[in-house]
Amino acid sequence: MIAAIESDSCVLRYCRPGFETECAAELAAEAAAAGIGGTGREGAGFVIFELAGTAARENVRAVANWRNCIFARQSLIAFAQLADLPRADRLTSIMAALSARNERFSDAWVEAPDTEEGKALAPFCKSFGNALIGGLKKARLLEPGARRRLHAFFPQSDNVYLASADPAATAPWPQGIPRLKFPREAPSRSTLKLEEALLVLLDEGERERWLKPGMSAVDLGAAPGGWTWQLVRRSLRVTAVDNGLMDAALLQSGLVTHRREDGFRFRPARAVDWMVCDMVEQPRRIAELIARWLGAGWCRYTVFNLKLPMKKRYEETRRCLQIIADAAQGGVDLRARQLYHDREEITVFGRVATRKEPARR
Repeated sequence: MIAAIESDSCVLRYCRPGFETECAAELAAEAAAAGIGGTGREGAGFVIFELAGTAARENVRAVANWRNCIFARQSLIAFAQLADLPRADRLTSIMAALSARNERFSDAWVEAPDTEEGKALAPFCKSFGNALIGGLKKARLLEPGARRRLHAFFPQSDNVYLASADPAATAPWPQGIPRLKFPREAPSRSTLKLEEALLVLLDEGERERWLKPGMSAVDLGAAPGGWTWQLVRRSLRVTAVDNGLMDAALLQSGLVTHRREDGFRFRPARAVDWMVCDMVEQPRRIAELIARWLGAGWCRYTVFNLKLPMKKRYEETRRCLQIIADAAQGGVDLRARQLYHDREEITVFGRVATRKEPARR
């Protein structure tokens, strides 16, 4: 059966399990800022928000853009929910809904939540993806040059949400998760956080312009050097600040200077291009530290983590980001995301925007 979803007025977001409440709160706040109401529902690893009112269809894209999300890995516009699908033949019901819509798609992704139940569905998603592609080809609904991508999201094997995605406004990875391989040369697995942050929070052109060989960087709380390793592999010169021991191979690279100092007390002798920080500390204290660096002009760009409290995580996130925005007068570009490799934290990219490069958020 097709459940009641008013076509193209329903936002579907994937998130980290355990952060559904924060994802829903963020989505509701975005809808309120756009002047529209709605009803939210939380699932395991995802959130649904059905916009209300006659203008909902026009406004849905204003709150669906994945690039503006903090707690969502993916943000889609769903046009149908099919529940109680017969396990022996799910495809017929899905193709009936797609044929009625008569929209062409460039590709089709079959996905499940990033939960234990969702992981158990992985073999099904792979095999059903092949069947769905075949069905789209047979119905002439698969077109390489089409502007939209089809998502079939299965919370359970007999329940699916169908969504039409604009690749320019959605995450380019299935489930919204970049699949990164841990480099054996890196001194700690935390290196994947910075790699994912640079991939997710910056686009290709920004990485090329803002991460050039020979640039200078400071890594606060660097030991043993997981984040420093990411900067060194891009040929940046890094001052690693930490009282702990740094990886010996990094120190032998010729690109790292180790300063045994407290990251909160350290001051650079001159402004640097980058400052990164993954220190375990209260989020507001980190926000004040970042605000000081950006406000004083000690760095041009920064990536840092905010370790969130157990309660009121969304409210604390907004409060910390506001502390930084208030300190960086003249416009600040802040892009925050709870990454796949994060846990009870979010990762933030920040820079003070110039006239030539205005703030994106």
